Amino acid sequence: MSKNILNTANTNNYEYFTNHLEIHVLGGIKLNKLDSLRVTLSINKKEHHTKLRHNIDLYNDNQVEKLVRKVAERIEIGTSIVRRILQELTNELETYRLSQLEQEDANEFTIRELTKKEETEAIKLLKKQNLLQLTNDLIGNSGVIGEETNRLLMYIIFTSRKSANPLHCISLGSSGTGKTHLQSKVAELIPEHDIVDMTVLSENAFYYFNRTELQHKLILIEDMDGAENALYPLRELQSKRSITKRVSHKDRNGNTKTIKLTVEGPVCVAGCTTQESIYEDNSNRSFLLYIDESHEQDEKIMQYQRKLSAGNVNIDAELKAKRQLQNVQHLLKKIRVVNPFAEHLQLPQSVFKPRRTNSHYLQFIEAVTFYKQWQRHRHYDKNTGEEYIETTIEDIKEANQLLQEVLLRKSDMISGACRNYLEALKTYLKANKQTTFTNAEIRRNLRIKGTTLRRYHTQLIADNYIKKTTNNKYKGYIYEIVSYEEYTELQEQINNALDNCVSLMEVSQ
Repeated sequence: MSKNILNTANTNNYEYFTNHLEIHVLGGIKLNKLDSLRVTLSINKKEHHTKLRHNIDLYNDNQVEKLVRKVAERIEIGTSIVRRILQELTNELETYRLSQLEQEDANEFTIRELTKKEETEAIKLLKKQNLLQLTNDLIGNSGVIGEETNRLLMYIIFTSRKSANPLHCISLGSSGTGKTHLQSKVAELIPEHDIVDMTVLSENAFYYFNRTELQHKLILIEDMDGAENALYPLRELQSKRSITKRVSHKDRNGNTKTIKLTVEGPVCVAGCTTQESIYEDNSNRSFLLYIDESHEQDEKIMQYQRKLSAGNVNIDAELKAKRQLQNVQHLLKKIRVVNPFAEHLQLPQSVFKPRRTNSHYLQFIEAVTFYKQWQRHRHYDKNTGEEYIETTIEDIKEANQLLQEVLLRKSDMISGACRNYLEALKTYLKANKQTTFTNAEIRRNLRIKGTTLRRYHTQLIADNYIKKTTNNKYKGYIYEIVSYEEYTELQEQINNALDNCVSLMEVSQ
């Protein structure tokens, strides 16, 4: 090996050999904390069996001088030689650390430049009148199977990260139903440099991002059940658009000072959970997307899995659709959205927590308009000169169509999981031409755990969706459904309320 060259081939044992000394840097060096260079050195003279091991900060002059004297005394070598070698080693380590930091920066996601052809095709797509339908088709072509409404809702919500008022969503469903898969597949349609993907979160994780590092980013949380401690700062970031924390910090002189850590938004947050009720504070700030757990959706996914295994899936076509939607995202620019029809919009009276839901409803309409910005005439505020675009009635119609299920769930008195069970129960009883049922029968035929079934029935009885009829000493309690049409009627009320608002706006034009 060449003399006076730092060998970093072994990341846990750097070697620095000179004509006089052999030095090993045990454990390598840390790339953070650039104000110090703390290392553990193993030093010995060539053909000399004595080794000296010492932990030292090479930026601390007093420590270095003590080490120089100790090495000179122990290994019997001149202090000037030792001092010069340690200075050269410090320079080599410093240069190596800076080169590693530069390489890390180079490995960060870079913003990909679109080719002229890609830009032309993306603009052509953005200007098409049936943009949302074409987008949904491309999402399906990219490999997202089924979930036609949820996938488009999620894509629009993810797109809103670039707007002034980003939206948030939580995917809910039983374990193994594809919540995380749907979220990750739709996130693949967003440019990588706009995504912050988190598998494990500590309580203070968000406070240590750079001040503007999260602005207009999509934050993905794979499992909210494992990130409970980090959800408070996340909620603050969603609501207040910034979070602040004060921590103690020692300066170079050893003095303790209080420093302020601030991270600014806005951000778009998406997460997955099986436990709707536990995260009520988070769910109030988000659109709740219930995963399709139907038999038909199971068949779609399994058929796709079989085709993929058989080599009959056109991977190139999927990648092309994915790239096309990513290209579209590159061309969307932050612009103010004005909804001239906002004062005419009314939520159905059945919706719970109408203040927050109304805010989400209006923001989603703005998100649809924002996505269709290439089709909108630019207006300019007479007072400020600010550029803006306006919402159309067509935007509101398309938003209403997508939000029917969301508003229906927001109007329901029972939880999403309990509602899914009740609708499955209705379907089972209708198919078997029954009006009554027992716990044992449903547990056996719908394959639901006894504890889960009891929890559902407790809630349904309390809210008068089912009732006990008789107590059979052989079969136990016999139940019946109070109304088979209540959910359909609720859906019709919501649809009628939304349609009436649109009709009134059309007449007033």
